[in-house]
Formats: sequence, C-alpha cells, structure tokens
Amino acid sequence: MSASVITLNKGRDAHLARLLEGLAKGPIPRECIVVEMGAEPPPLPDYGFSVCRVVLDLPGLPLAKARNAGRRAASGEHLVYLDVDCIPSADLVDSLDDDLAQADGLVCCEVRYLPAGAVADGWTQGRLHEAGQRHPVRVFPRSGLEPTNNPGLFWSLAFGVRAATFDRLGGFDEAFDGYGAEDTDLAFRAAAAGVPVLLTARGEAYHQHHAACDPPLQHFDSIVANARRFHARHGLWPMDGWLDAFARRGHVSSEWRADGLTVLRAPSPAEIAAARVASESPF
Repeated sequence: MSASVITLNKGRDAHLARLLEGLAKGPIPRECIVVEMGAEPPPLPDYGFSVCRVVLDLPGLPLAKARNAGRRAASGEHLVYLDVDCIPSADLVDSLDDDLAQADGLVCCEVRYLPAGAVADGWTQGRLHEAGQRHPVRVFPRSGLEPTNNPGLFWSLAFGVRAATFDRLGGFDEAFDGYGAEDTDLAFRAAAAGVPVLLTARGEAYHQHHAACDPPLQHFDSIVANARRFHARHGLWPMDGWLDAFARRGHVSSEWRADGLTVLRAPSPAEIAAARVASESPF
C-alpha cells in the first residue's frame, strides 16, 4: 500500500486507540503518523504496523500546522487524513489509496456520526455502521467517484490526497490559526488550481462522539479571525451558519456580512456551557 495515514491528537487518547484498532482490522497501511498537539503522551501498544508520533508542543489547536507536520513526516505517495475521532472501516484506507491511483483530487469518504456510548470493547464494524447517522448535507454516490462543484462540501474528517498534489497546493495555510476554515481554504485553493473535490462510494469512517458546542462558542476568537482571513482571500464568508448563530446571541453584529464581522462581545463561560450539545445527539 502506498498510503500514509495522518491523524492529529490532543488529549483524546481513547479515541486514538479506537482509530488505530480500526486500521489494524484492514490491510496494513504503510505507516500511521500521529501528530500530538501538546506534550509527549504515554507510549502506545503494538498495533502491528508502524506508528510514528510527532510532538507539536504548541498551545490551542494549531490544526493547519499539525496537518502540515504530519505530511512532512509521511513517506507515502498518497496521504489519508483521518480525524482522531474517526474509526476507519476495514476497507477505507485501501479504497482511498486505490481511488487516488485513479484520480487526482481531494477524495472524501462518507462519515457516519455515532451517539455517545456506541463504541465499546469488542466493537464491530457492522454495529458501528448500524448506529452511525449520515450527515444530512452530503450525499455520496452509489458507485465510483463523483466530483462536486461545491468545494465547501470538502471536509477534513476523512479524506485522501496525492502527496505531490498536497505539496503543489502548498498544504494547509498556517496563517489560519486554531479552529475553523483552514480546510475550506484548502478546498477553494485546490478548485482554483483545477484539483476537484471528489466523493467516493467506497469506505466509511465512524465519528466517535465527543463533547461539543453548537454553535462552537469555545472557538469563537479563532472562528472570527479565520472567517475574516478567508473572506479577504476568497470574497466569501465561510462558516456562515455559525456566524449567524453568533449574531443571534449578540456576539457579533447582525450586519456582520456588510460590516466586516464586527465583534460586540465574547461569549462568557456560562454561555459556552449552555451551548453544549446533548450526549445523545450524534452531531
């Protein structure tokens, strides 16, 4: 197999263990690069394939920097990026590897979202498939690869790209600091360079539940800063659903589209806590 798997971790060691268990159930990948965003964690058990850990001791969630660090450590011709919350189906990495041998693009697979408690010792792919819910916005083909003319549908949860193409695009723009829009920016730059977003019918990833906010008020500052940067480059506002939600809560101006995203006040700890998503919700 010519694919290197890359994942990022910050304190989600249990989720990482399930991801690695999933990789071990399929054809052995060339390697798995784990970029640890923080201090070096305890050693991992042997999963039967090469696991290289890269420590990126930076504050916050430096997602663009971490993904680029993972690419620099990878030796494969193809890169498969998996969010640390994603358990791959047994055929996912092999399928993406094959897709990338046939087509040059950002290849996204379907992700099924799991409710809390869906993953336990002895988990099986069949049970995860049954428990997982499809994302309501993204529709995947029944067979083969299907291009989309909307690069905004790209998601970095689970995708593959040729290493040479990633390098030609310059990877993720590290000026997008923290959470938000760094992956959409990559997709828009790829589309401008003639590299399509492709949806594949093969393979799945199962997104493990974790605590989240809707809207993600805990990332308010970086979402605002990254939205402004994206708009300055592409002339469009990303993450508009979240920004509208910020406006409804009085954190940004109701005229944010016209006034350049004026911040009125940051969310308080109590407001962030109140935005927590119920544990039974998969999204």
